[in-house]
This record gives sequence, C-alpha cells and structure tokens, in this order.
Amino acid sequence: MVKYEKEVSDIINLVGSEENIASLSHCVTRLRFVLKDESKADKESLEKLPIVKGVFTNAGQFQVVIGSGVKDVYNEIIQLSNVKGATKEEVKNVAKQNMSFMERLISGFAEIFIPILPAIITGGLMLGFRNIIGDLPIFGNGAETLTQLYPVLDEVNSFLWVICEAIFHFLPVAITWSTVKKFGGSEVLGIVLGIALVSPQLLNAYGYAEAATKGTVPFWDFGIFTIQKVGYQAQVIPAMLSGIFLAKLETNLRKYIPDTLKMIIIPFIVLIITVLLSYTIIGPISRTLGDGIAMFFNQLLTGPFKLIGAIIFGALYAPLVVTGLHHTFLAVDLQLISTGGTMIWPLIALSNIAQGSAAIAMFILYKNDAKMKSMSLSSAISAYLGVTEPAMFGVNLKYKYAFYAALIGSATAATLSISTGVLANSIGIGGLPAFLAIQPQYWINYILAMVVALVIPFILTIAFHKYRNKKLKFNKK
Repeated sequence: MVKYEKEVSDIINLVGSEENIASLSHCVTRLRFVLKDESKADKESLEKLPIVKGVFTNAGQFQVVIGSGVKDVYNEIIQLSNVKGATKEEVKNVAKQNMSFMERLISGFAEIFIPILPAIITGGLMLGFRNIIGDLPIFGNGAETLTQLYPVLDEVNSFLWVICEAIFHFLPVAITWSTVKKFGGSEVLGIVLGIALVSPQLLNAYGYAEAATKGTVPFWDFGIFTIQKVGYQAQVIPAMLSGIFLAKLETNLRKYIPDTLKMIIIPFIVLIITVLLSYTIIGPISRTLGDGIAMFFNQLLTGPFKLIGAIIFGALYAPLVVTGLHHTFLAVDLQLISTGGTMIWPLIALSNIAQGSAAIAMFILYKNDAKMKSMSLSSAISAYLGVTEPAMFGVNLKYKYAFYAALIGSATAATLSISTGVLANSIGIGGLPAFLAIQPQYWINYILAMVVALVIPFILTIAFHKYRNKKLKFNKK
C-alpha cells in the first residue's frame, strides 16, 4: 500500500529530481540525501510540506527531517522511483566528495566517538546514581550519606563502580577498537592494543605525576635502552593516535604480505611495533598534548578571563552543532575528566536546555498552528533530554529570534556555572538529567544555572516575537 505517494513525489522534485540524487539512506528521523548539486534543492518549499519537520545540510548530506514515519517514506521513495537505497556507510563515502578537509576531520571524530556513546552515557548515569547514594551527606542526622545509613547500598555502590571503572578507566580499549575499525584495521587488534595501554602491569596513569616527582616510575631495562611502565587509563589522545597508527600499518602491510602468511605475520608485526611505539613515542607525546589541551581550557574557563570564556562558549556551542564541530569537545571533555572533572559538559547541557526552552516558547506562541505546535513540543522534549537538532533545525533556526534567545540564555547560564566552579564527573547525560553527572558539591549552583537556561530563553523568545510583530505592523503603515 502506498501511503505517501504525493509527498514522495514532492520531495523528489524539490531535491532537484531523481537525477540529482547520488545516494539515499535514512536514520531514526531523517532522510539522508547526497545530492550531485545541492543548489537545485528548494529548501523553503520542502519545509512547507506537511510531513517535513526541517531541512539542513551536515557532513556533506542533505537531510530532511520526517520523524517517526521516515522508514515508510524512504521505502516509498525507493519503490516509486529509480533512486537506489544505500547503507549509511555508503552514503558517508559518497558524501565525503562534498566535504572540505575540516568537515572530513570532524566527521572522523564523530565516527570514532558516536559508537561508544551508549557506554559513556550508561557510565554517566551510574556515576550520577553513585553520587546520590554515596556522596550526599544530607540524610539521617543531616550529615550522613545513604550508604552510611543502609549498608546494602554501600554494596550497590561498590558493585556499580566495577562497571563505571570498566567504562571510564579502561576507555582506551573502546577508543582503540572504534578508531581501528574506522580506519579499516582489524578490530580485535584494536581491542588488544587498548588493553595493552591500560594493563594492570603498568603504573596507573593517575599515579604517574606523583611517581615522576619522586623518581619512582617503573621501567623495563633492555640494556641499551629503557621503557617506562606507564598506563594510559582514561586517556583519549594516546588511544586515538595509537589506533590510527595500528590501522594504517596493518592496511599497508596487507599490500605486501602474501595471503598465505597474512594471518600469522601481520598481527604479530603490527602489535609489536604499535605497542612499542605507543609506550615510547606516541603515548608520552600525546599525553603531553592532552595535558596541554586540558590546561588551555582550564585557563580559558577557570582563569582570570573565565567569564568572557563562559559567555563565548555558551553563545557559540549551538552554532558549532550546526557545523558539526561540537564533536571535537567529546575528546576534550574526557581529557578534562581524567584530570579531576570537566567544566565544559555542564555548559553543553545548559545549551541543550536553552534550545528546548526557546522551542517551548514557540509552542505557546504558535499554539494555533498545528504543525508548528506539534514540532516545537516534540523537539523541546528532545532538547531537554540532550538532543537539540530537532529544536534547532526544525524550529529555532527557522524563526531566528528564537535561536538568538536560546544563545543569550545559554551564555547567561554558562556564566553562572563557570563563576561558581561547576564540574562534571562524566559526560553523555545531556539536558535536564545532566545534573546527575555534576559533582555533588556543585548541585545547587548547577540547578540555579539550569533555571536560568530554562527561564531566560523562554522570556526572550516571547519578547523578541512581540517586538518583531510590532516592527512588522509599523512597516506596513
């Protein structure tokens, strides 16, 4: 049964006809086109179609937001046209032809980190629960934690830490797996490499600074040279660079080793060389690089000009989402967490909330417009849970004043968060639930910042809307 025949015909025509479609796939809510000539697409007319909730371009793909019925629309496009369906990976490969070097770089970051986000989000939720039961001395006589009051919860706390430690302390295993997979190497070799970087035989990365100060860093003595026995627990950059090196070495060796010997020779050579270089060159250099990045953001957001840094970050994070550059902050956040906590993730969550509040204001302002009412409400809920693209592309950017109101609210909330020193222990939990990731001593400060992110965008969106309407009426006279 064909349900969307007219809509499908309109979509195909408005993206520039079948001949303009290089490939097509879909995700949970969006049709993902790679167009031969994007200038032929009529974005404004597409956005006016009843089933379309938004249109935007990202990572070389022309994306049409449909919602929950996207699979049916996709199937009917394939059924009613000569357009051939493609896998997400095939679409990405075609899309790269339309991408600049920077876009390809950011896309690479996303492809490494997005597959491991479910684990990071889970770890963040568990750490948040552990914060509640083990770190808040406000129960009983007002100075006890729940684990002190109820011993069974202490056992739960200990049990959950096993999983959290596996996720965050041994994060390099997931990163090397994902990196090696992305660059075409053998995934199992990536896993082995990651385990080698966090082996219990090595000095834990958290104890390296103290051991280096005391001169007690352990090492292997090979006679003519030594290698420090230092691990890279919770380190991001060493794992990424080591994974890239392994994948590139393996894929190049495949060209020269006979098929009959590949299974034996390539894994042996690749692991020996990569682990050796990781311990001696890649690891130490990238650890210094990672410390430098952490120091830069610490200076930017905790130094003498921290309020300026907070305003800039709070105002620019949402525009970075539009470009895709926001994916780079995942690595920075994780690096900061390894040094004691990140001040960036709280700001990202506040930006999510601000976009949702602007969309809620649009829901009230356009309550008589069925399509906008439905779109703004659903996208606001999504933003409050940490996914802002529907609110940004479907609502706020369409009515620019709502987007500006969200940016102002985000910058104001970010200023409050930074000025009170808020830090997070984990990432992945965005929007309103993000307070679970915040270190308990900063909960009150952060909840106040969340209130700011809720209220200011809402009020400003309504105010900007009224000002725009007055201006339009004045211009008509």
